[in-house]
Amino acid sequence: MTRVNICGIEFKNPVIAASGTFGFGREFEEYFPIEKIGGICTKGLTLNKRDGNRGIRIYETPSGIMNSIGLQNPGVRGFIDEELPFLEKKDTVILANLGGSTLDDYLQGIELLNNTSVDFIELNISCPNVKEGGMAFGIKCNTALEVVKETKKVSKKPMIVKLSPNAENIKEMAYTCVEAGADGLSLVNTFNALAIDIYKRRPIFNNITAGLSGPCIKPIALRMVYEVNQVVDVPIIGIGGIMTAEDAIEFIMAGATAIQVGSSNFIKPNISMDIIKGIEEFMEKQGVKSLKEIRGII
Repeated sequence: MTRVNICGIEFKNPVIAASGTFGFGREFEEYFPIEKIGGICTKGLTLNKRDGNRGIRIYETPSGIMNSIGLQNPGVRGFIDEELPFLEKKDTVILANLGGSTLDDYLQGIELLNNTSVDFIELNISCPNVKEGGMAFGIKCNTALEVVKETKKVSKKPMIVKLSPNAENIKEMAYTCVEAGADGLSLVNTFNALAIDIYKRRPIFNNITAGLSGPCIKPIALRMVYEVNQVVDVPIIGIGGIMTAEDAIEFIMAGATAIQVGSSNFIKPNISMDIIKGIEEFMEKQGVKSLKEIRGII
């Protein structure tokens, strides 16, 4: 009843653990059987291992959370050798979130992931393009076009491009990525935000700004999913402040095929199970036999 299909790959339900909030699943296995969720999106990977940012990394804000982790990860090779064998034992879809500082980083990372059991590449274009002064690949359409077009040429996996809400025009960005070859889109990534320690008279984070997520961004993320659904004809994965089954259903009604659960994993580690159960109960009570019946219904 809750099964969904993205690019020919079937998910047992539309609930996916979002990148950066679920690690590689090991810690959450202590709380619930992680194969019960539709998919797991890995912690953001880069070609080489990264230690991440120094200083404060997580900071709570009203109805949300800010993070400046700095893409700490074992690198693509480390993931393949150390983490993927664990995920392969779970009956769930695996999405490898991949970032990079240069186009070549992305290309080399994809070449390595091509020869694995990973089901999808989730291309994170919110990473800073070091050759263009640090502006994220996903801010301007011309740079997004280049990275998506070139990575799609070498990828043997379906490619989901993760959009930044900080893009100059989210609809134009979505259309550009699909024209460049994206098989699907996930949105939104975190919002660029600022927090200040008034007693130290300085920003909370060493990098000054950080990524904002959580319930506070949900109405904006929901609006963006709705708008993007009007201009593209590829599967959309909705992300942004999803805490309940009702939240997830809103995203589906706005046009999402699946959703990702992020910050709420920190509040209740097995919250995905509540969301899955709630979706099933809603469908039963409302006489909905397939999520296709309500997808994009608004």
